[in-house]
Amino acid sequence: MSTASIETMDQNKISTVYSTPKENKIKSSVSRKIFVVFNYTLLTVLAIVFILPVIHVFFSSISDPYWLNTKSGLVLYPHGVNFTGYRLVFNNKDLVRGFGNTLIYVTSATVIGLIVTIVGAYILSRRDMLFADTIMMLISFTMIFGGGIVPSYIIMQKLALLNTRWAVILPACVSTYNLIIMRTAFQTVPPALEESARLDGAGDLTVIFQVLLPLVKASVATIALYYIIAHWNSWFQASMYLQDRELFPLQLVLREILIVNDANTASSMTTLDAVSDANAFKQLVKYAVIIVSSAPMLVVYPFVMKYFESGVMVGAVKG
Repeated sequence: MSTASIETMDQNKISTVYSTPKENKIKSSVSRKIFVVFNYTLLTVLAIVFILPVIHVFFSSISDPYWLNTKSGLVLYPHGVNFTGYRLVFNNKDLVRGFGNTLIYVTSATVIGLIVTIVGAYILSRRDMLFADTIMMLISFTMIFGGGIVPSYIIMQKLALLNTRWAVILPACVSTYNLIIMRTAFQTVPPALEESARLDGAGDLTVIFQVLLPLVKASVATIALYYIIAHWNSWFQASMYLQDRELFPLQLVLREILIVNDANTASSMTTLDAVSDANAFKQLVKYAVIIVSSAPMLVVYPFVMKYFESGVMVGAVKG
């Protein structure tokens, strides 16, 4: 083969090598733009879908009640700004008491849940723990199958917990899903750190709270958020186990207002002299109650949002 033909073949190879990435880059650029446009369009539509109900409820809660009763469809602006709905809500003793009860339930259940979840996850994440995988499998089994409502009620009855605050706090203070997240987070910590602490004389509690927890604080914040939201929105257990209205959480009172329309609740909202027709203010009160019950979660979430993604992703790295 001549030298000229060899040089020609080399040039063809070089041109092929250097032309292909350029073409791929052009194709990649076009596909990337399509992907970005599709993503932004989809996320914009979803944002509108999620934001519109919030706007509707908020503007409805500060609108004129008589105009609101005649309005159909979405309310995208307030008509005759009126805060009577919020005045009625905060003058309702059941709602104020329910708000206080919910704070007690959320705080107690979250603290107990965090302690039990952290300690349980630590024990199950130890490499020298006998039958750790078997125990974890049995715990995970409860995510698929539960005992049912009747057995749970019988247990509460046998333990004399019916119609007490503990009936709301204890049954749901630990979540299997949160336990899995916390256990996985502990397993990602290098064993050398624990070994070094034990060489310095650290015990289990010192290892948990001074060595491991500072390294997995994102996961702790994530499961704390999960517990807070779950207990804040919980009403079903309270409806089963509680008969005393003095112990009702906010969500159970809210359910009566929004769904049951309890006559006593409606009549208790006519304490203001300015309100002459309670039925005209019923819709207004419903919207105001939704805003009042949702506001605390909207306030808390931004403070833990930065930990949320990293805390959840820990569970996706290692099972």
